[in-house]
Amino acid sequence: LLQLQPPGRAQPLTPRGPAACYGTSITSAKIQVNGVHLHYQQTGEGSHAVLLLPGMLGSGQTDFGPQLKSMNKQLFTVVAWDPRGYGKSIPPSRDFPPDFFERDAKDAVDLMQALKFKKFSLLGWSDGGITALIAAAKYPNLIHKLVVWGANASVTQEDVRIYNGIRDVSKWSEKVKKPLEELYGHKYFAETCEAWVDGISRFAENSDGNICQQLLPNIKCPTFIIHGEKDPLVPQAHAEYIHKHIKGSR
Repeated sequence: LLQLQPPGRAQPLTPRGPAACYGTSITSAKIQVNGVHLHYQQTGEGSHAVLLLPGMLGSGQTDFGPQLKSMNKQLFTVVAWDPRGYGKSIPPSRDFPPDFFERDAKDAVDLMQALKFKKFSLLGWSDGGITALIAAAKYPNLIHKLVVWGANASVTQEDVRIYNGIRDVSKWSEKVKKPLEELYGHKYFAETCEAWVDGISRFAENSDGNICQQLLPNIKCPTFIIHGEKDPLVPQAHAEYIHKHIKGSR
């Protein structure tokens, strides 16, 4: 991921966000964006700004603790955010209207602009990867580079079957369940997971199960797609589809 910044080509991103002066420490703050108070963490003082986008039910801290701690703080200014209704960006409670990915994409981009970043890269996983794809397609002048993993641009009937397999959080492994129960409490965690399954399954009713397939050709920035061979939620065909439809992606 350090190759995101080619040597000797620093991006002129000043003025940087309010936490940039803290260097290697991690700042935790909230900022009002689109009528909600979004929580974010920020670290580093590099000229290349990077936004980390968490997956379903995730937050900056639960999903990106190692990156906040270890990404190169001279090269990068790293921001990890909690989408509305997740992590510490509560209230509001999380809901899943038909446009929730577009809403997250706008919130993410507007957050970075509120922090005074002129241009930035997106690193998104799972739902955060879908959000990053939409943001890169809709705001091409703002996005420097894009890395996604565990993302999908559509939902098949097979995907719906897989999602329903995680509907009941009591069946989750302790390792995955524990940090989220500590973050949300059991009731909010369980109810939000069920609402997510219903919300994302609705895309299967669209033509071709479309989430953002039509947007992929609009992504112009350098794009790197990663996929876990043992990903239990997202079959590899999704990563191959995204690669095929983003010109020049790797």
